[in-house]
Amino acid sequence: MHLPAARGPLSESLIRDLATGPALSAATLEAAARLADAPLDALTDEDLQLSLAICYELHYRGFDEVDDAWEWDPELLRLRGVLETLHLSALQELVGPVATTDEPIDVQLTTAIAADDGPSLSKFMAREGTLAQWREYLAVRSVYHLKEGDPHTFAIPRLSGRTKAAMVEIQADEYGGGSAVRMHSELFGGLMRDLDLDSAYGALWDDAPAVAFSSVNTMSLFGLHRRWRGAALGHLATVEMTSSEPSRRYSAGLRRLGFDESTTVFYDEHVEADAVHEQIASVDMCGAFVVENPELTADVLFGARSSLAMDGLAARHLLAAWDAGRSALRREPSLAA
Repeated sequence: MHLPAARGPLSESLIRDLATGPALSAATLEAAARLADAPLDALTDEDLQLSLAICYELHYRGFDEVDDAWEWDPELLRLRGVLETLHLSALQELVGPVATTDEPIDVQLTTAIAADDGPSLSKFMAREGTLAQWREYLAVRSVYHLKEGDPHTFAIPRLSGRTKAAMVEIQADEYGGGSAVRMHSELFGGLMRDLDLDSAYGALWDDAPAVAFSSVNTMSLFGLHRRWRGAALGHLATVEMTSSEPSRRYSAGLRRLGFDESTTVFYDEHVEADAVHEQIASVDMCGAFVVENPELTADVLFGARSSLAMDGLAARHLLAAWDAGRSALRREPSLAA
């Protein structure tokens, strides 16, 4: 994967440092300080979210032009910490106070999901999404789906017992049960190619808006910090509990445009798999975790509500752009060669 195009002073300086220098420059540190002091919406700021995504990507597949030694560079980790603080503060403000009850955690998760009032992007795509809008939607989602499973998987070593076993069971399906061609990331790549999009890992980063990165950055933050392992579980559980019916709608939307099961297999797979995963995630995984760590119940719910909030943020961005008659992307999505 190649380094993306810069979106502001921080990402421009950071990209230059990673590609050419043995250490972060004073210009990069100064740009980070200015960003931290500026009044901004951290979750939709293009420069901040791309810079944080670049820092996190060093823990995934990295960049062709960047030495792998950067992954654990102390100064870069300190820079990432500054960006994480800005991101987390904005996320906590968006989610609001998290109250817990004495009910089982699966019931509390169900209540949180029922209370969500975010717009339904799946209903729009099922009923009226055009081919051009589908390409934009897939470009946004590609930032996550081409690495699907990986952000949450970071949390596995931080777990034990029944919680760990349940998460591994869920993640095994994300990775195709041992079949590379059935991995959900591979199925999504096939979907992209059927709609004439470039499915190479990271190929559409330059097209995707900040909300595409803020969603994945939230998952990466939860997965990479032991402190937020409860939030990682709540986030994953909510993904599993809320994706079956929307996946059915997305599949219907593609069929409405003339695509068949060879294209809709990504969503068809989620209709079946996530219906099974829902109970495993909420009862076995989160339930066992809360029994062992009752003091982290609020973190589990924070992760759940963060998942819902990020979905709502992306949906509002896409729908508002389309309602205004403009693209939701930074540029036209890259088509397959």
